Amino acid sequence: MTMMARTNPIARSAWKRLAAGALLMAACGAASAMEPFTARYNAKFMGMEATGTMKLEAAGNNRYNYSLDVAGMGARMAQKTTFERHGNGWRPLSSSDSQGGESGLAAMLVKRKTVEATYDWNRNEARWTGDIDKEEAGPVALREGDVDGLLLNLVLVQDVQAGRPLTYRLVDEGRAREHTYAVQGKETVTVGGQSREATKVVRDDGRRQITAWIVDGMPVPARILQRRNGRDHIDLQLQSLN
Repeated sequence: MTMMARTNPIARSAWKRLAAGALLMAACGAASAMEPFTARYNAKFMGMEATGTMKLEAAGNNRYNYSLDVAGMGARMAQKTTFERHGNGWRPLSSSDSQGGESGLAAMLVKRKTVEATYDWNRNEARWTGDIDKEEAGPVALREGDVDGLLLNLVLVQDVQAGRPLTYRLVDEGRAREHTYAVQGKETVTVGGQSREATKVVRDDGRRQITAWIVDGMPVPARILQRRNGRDHIDLQLQSLN
């Protein structure tokens, strides 16, 4: 899961609707139909209590809007990506990321920032505008299978559940980076008061660490924890899914 602070950052209670088919496959797998959902999370951001909402909505013509909003104690962060079915996978078309402190202590701690991205598959390039440095504006050449930060959440879940390799090319803010996650066994997580067995996967580049707990039959992580320089940055824990 990626958020504005590159929170990568990571759902639904009607489990039976997911059993008919996976929500999302990576570019190397077969793309299947997906259903809208709304997931609600308890969140901690830089030590502040918050709530998070993750939504998937159909936009027509095999396109989807996927969003994540986290707000609490005067701070707000929001991500949205529009993506489409293409061949055997999915590809991003546009995205927006914003964060900022709106009141209280958060107004001093959380810097306001907004970034917009466009993924032009006719020209095979990505560009960015907004609160970024000149070198982050692009263009960056696109390749088949590229994902943005938010789309990566959906792809990661499906690849873990299918037992596929967990290596991705993330195209974000003027650069393309390889992200590889390692499976670190099974752990128990609590979702809506019920214990669930989850697969734990971790990406660690030495400065930022992202850990996701993925439960079979759920379209998004049951928990996402991002740490920066050894400290918890954001922690999302799933409460409900419908």
